Amino acid sequence: MKIKNKAFFADMILVFVTMSWGMSNMLIDLCLEELEPMTLNAFRFIGAFILIAAVMFKKLKNVNRETVKASVILSVLIFAVYALNTYGLRYTSVSNAGFLIAMSVLFTPIMSIFIKKKLPERKLFYIAAACTVGIGLMTLDSHLRMAFGDVLCLLCAMVCGIYLVMNEIFVKRDEINAFQVGVIELGFAGIWFLISAFALETPTLPASGKVWGYLLFLMLFSTGFAFIAQSVAQQYTDASRVGVIYTLEPVFSRIAARLVLHETLLPRAYVGEVILVVCMIAMELDLGKIFKRKNE
Repeated sequence: MKIKNKAFFADMILVFVTMSWGMSNMLIDLCLEELEPMTLNAFRFIGAFILIAAVMFKKLKNVNRETVKASVILSVLIFAVYALNTYGLRYTSVSNAGFLIAMSVLFTPIMSIFIKKKLPERKLFYIAAACTVGIGLMTLDSHLRMAFGDVLCLLCAMVCGIYLVMNEIFVKRDEINAFQVGVIELGFAGIWFLISAFALETPTLPASGKVWGYLLFLMLFSTGFAFIAQSVAQQYTDASRVGVIYTLEPVFSRIAARLVLHETLLPRAYVGEVILVVCMIAMELDLGKIFKRKNE
């Protein structure tokens, strides 16, 4: 299989990851009715680590020091992303949070320049700008204000950009096992959330069976599968491309809300969804070769 095909399949895997995260936004909101933010994330990450480690125990043998170091560093970034995300949602509207967190599509290529000392493809900057317009049409109303929650969500987008770049750097190293990183970082992130839960909250168990069900989905798909798939997929794709793919999260979030909560959309929101899908297609196509063939 050629590396170009591997990149395409990696991008498609990340689309499924984005779909699981889009669906999780609604479930997180429902879980927060019974659980505090840090407690919820502790359940989510520790539960995911235990379930995946139990099933994939053989693949977690012989973990080297470099893999553990990478996992610890990435787990701190994951902790920051999810803490800022969860608390941000408590102090701002879902629409504002969706737009600001999805701004990682712009921060990722910027962070890539500073960390990797390398410019991404020029077309990714144009696509990122178009994605920002699409996200704005989907999520913003006429009353956007920079409240405390908005600041937290913007910081979340910045840290997410750093995480994507650092994850790409680590998993592309020969001495680091990408699958093991995807699992071990969950365990460390769960520890940080558990410590924070006891320090800042009064941890409790979910009171209803439905919340336990929501937690199980978050553990298996939006956390366990998502982070392992992301670590493995980023061996074959670029962090800036991943940032563009993740702009589809509001689309999947809206679809879930539409089907389950029967929410309605403004006409401009549909335009925003179309823009994001077109951006995804444009990212996968080699436009330079297409235009060159037409001119021949």
